[in-house]
Amino acid sequence: MAKIEEVREGSVKKAKRQQPAAIKYYLVAYNFANALGWGYILVSTLIHIFALDQGSVSVTGWVDRPAGYPAWALYFEKNFLPNEWFHTFRRCGTTGEKLGRATTIVQTFAILEVLHSLLGWVRSPFGTVLMQVASRYYAIYGVNYLFPHTLQNPIYTTMVLSWSFTEVIRYIFYALNLLGTEPYPLLWLRYTTFWLLYPTGASSEAFLIFATLPSLHEKPLAYWGLHEWFRLAMFGIWWPSLYVLYTYMIKQRRKVLGGAGKKTKAQ
Repeated sequence: MAKIEEVREGSVKKAKRQQPAAIKYYLVAYNFANALGWGYILVSTLIHIFALDQGSVSVTGWVDRPAGYPAWALYFEKNFLPNEWFHTFRRCGTTGEKLGRATTIVQTFAILEVLHSLLGWVRSPFGTVLMQVASRYYAIYGVNYLFPHTLQNPIYTTMVLSWSFTEVIRYIFYALNLLGTEPYPLLWLRYTTFWLLYPTGASSEAFLIFATLPSLHEKPLAYWGLHEWFRLAMFGIWWPSLYVLYTYMIKQRRKVLGGAGKKTKAQ
């Protein structure tokens, strides 16, 4: 699930004593490092799907597709996809092969955010941070790692693009905030891009969970085990969670950008 933007990993916890400089600059370095990591994922994904480098997987024919390429994608190609977008769409099915490992490594470092909250270095509530990080860990380890065919689903690309766009903006904002600056264009991006990136990111996560479920033809419901039912439950939970998060962010946007706009005009 996407991060709740109001929870600021980079914001130093308010206390009677000022946060030690060493912790402050560690958090600055942590946020910039994450921004660079997600920036690498973002740029590499775009280069790959648009074949801007010679290293991109070549897709030359109708049958040249990943082994785990889903049936819905073939149907979409045949009936709806314009010919000029065919190769780009096919390459979306190989993003996981090219960048799945790097994405897992970058996302894994988010466990440090749980530690930062536990130690009281940031204002982020521990329970909230734990749930946010756990949801991402479930996506990369509980879904992509346990079910490698999900890496060959074009939806994996929309998930990674949504994550990386969001995180680059988020981490740069946090780092600059720690340094005492809050550029309005970055603030605007932080509270505006969620209109698109939250639905695409969260729905991609949900549909990848759904893609792990066996078809009823292969395995009737009567033969499902606890893990199948658990994944179905997770798929169902994702949607109301997205609604809560999305409506919360709409309210936060009105609050933050409204206040910022008034402040800018007053200056």
